Amino acid sequence: MNAIKAAGLILIVLGVAGLAYGSFSFTKETHEANIGPISLSVEEKETINVPVWAGIGSIAVGTFMLLVGGRRR
Repeated sequence: MNAIKAAGLILIVLGVAGLAYGSFSFTKETHEANIGPISLSVEEKETINVPVWAGIGSIAVGTFMLLVGGRRR
């Protein structure tokens, strides 16, 4: 399997995952303070929405890469 086919397959998998889940979230530590023996930290939960057009576009480009990547000159 060459690099173009592998990249196309990864794009298809990411596109399907984006359409299936719609969004993903992660926790980001923003502030931290250490005052002597006391330690304080602030964590924020971030959510990123994946647009439908991005998932469909990723699947389309991945499919194109799989079809074109298999051709020889």
